[in-house]
Amino acid sequence: MENGTSSPVATGVGETGKGRRSRRNGTEVNLRYFLPANDSSTSAPKLGQETASEGEALIQAFKSGQHFYTLAVWKAVPEVNGGGSPVIVKQAVIKG
Repeated sequence: MENGTSSPVATGVGETGKGRRSRRNGTEVNLRYFLPANDSSTSAPKLGQETASEGEALIQAFKSGQHFYTLAVWKAVPEVNGGGSPVIVKQAVIKG
């Protein structure tokens, strides 16, 4: 279910026990879900309690009348394209 924003990660792909994984450009991304910290706002987001799954985040956010955040971690890595020129691409960081 894409939400129509410019989020770099689609959040509507199959759920696993540790959160959803999204495929974007052939990369598998481990998504994490957080409720906002007490002093958080949409203009200055701060992560609070992490939930085990998107479903739990939805329930907790609904019960408390607040929003929740989805986090994907990326790193920038160099890659050589077909013309031999280097480009910088994003690569999912594997949770470990």
